[in-house]
Amino acid sequence: MSPAEEKSLPLAERWPQASKLALSACAAAVAELVTFPLDLTKTRLQVQGEAAVHRNGAATSQAVPYRGMLRTAAGIVQEEGLQKLWQGATPAVYRHIVYSGIRMVAYEHLRDSVLGRAEDESFPFWKAVVGGMSAGAIGQFFASPTDLVKVQMQMEGKRKLEGKPLRFRGVHHAFMKILCEGGIRGLWAGWVPNVQRAALVNMGDLTTYDTVKHFLLLNTSLSDNSVTHSVASCCSGLVAAVLGTPADVVKTRIMNQPRDRQGRGLLYKSSMDCLIQTVKGEGFMSLYKGFIPTWMRMAPWSLVFWLTYEQTRRICGISSF
Repeated sequence: MSPAEEKSLPLAERWPQASKLALSACAAAVAELVTFPLDLTKTRLQVQGEAAVHRNGAATSQAVPYRGMLRTAAGIVQEEGLQKLWQGATPAVYRHIVYSGIRMVAYEHLRDSVLGRAEDESFPFWKAVVGGMSAGAIGQFFASPTDLVKVQMQMEGKRKLEGKPLRFRGVHHAFMKILCEGGIRGLWAGWVPNVQRAALVNMGDLTTYDTVKHFLLLNTSLSDNSVTHSVASCCSGLVAAVLGTPADVVKTRIMNQPRDRQGRGLLYKSSMDCLIQTVKGEGFMSLYKGFIPTWMRMAPWSLVFWLTYEQTRRICGISSF
């Protein structure tokens, strides 16, 4: 193909991988902004009643009463203001631009070029599991610094209510402060449980969506349209929440814990230590703190993301996922 002919091709055909990355990042940003208040509520629930904090004497003099999902969300609005439901949304959008862009491109590459589909375009379940977990882990590793900033900024309103000084003036200040205090490694604090969670979530999200969608296309009269995408996305949101919530609780607590000057956590030595302390101190079901808002967020998040992503791919002349 001559340079002139190549220039005449649509952008999606000239740079297919870059186009897919950009479209998935845009779809993820839309889904993130729509469902972010539930993510904030979930994060606050996950650190509520943290046993390790009380054991280390870091609890406030007046214990905060337990709140469920609705009371937590209502409390944020009443005590901090409606706009605080979107506190930390900026790094969350940054995170999804990196995370979703990389994971979607990585999964498609693994599915179509590395692991390989069958002749009838089906994708064996075990390959979908490997592809989903690998793509999620890769995407989350690169996005871990933005996730760390998001979690810490989401807790700023809680610190203010407890009479503690605010740590950050904004997203840029948060990045620079974490970098100055812990170095490059400090930006990847908690990356192990973060990557573990992402692998589990994407085993639920990418694997379930891809498997359910192509099962419906191959075994029912449904066509590749919004109905099929909606059914597959609802299934993927539920499975992702069930698999990912325990790892999400561990990740949130490790990322939110205080650290010494070397960047080492003062409450937990590792993700396994956090898991053991949480179960011993609060019971097994504490690993599912924030499950309802996690599920209520993942369901609409998956629906908004997949419908937006599939439709924008179609509009731009890229084949369906």
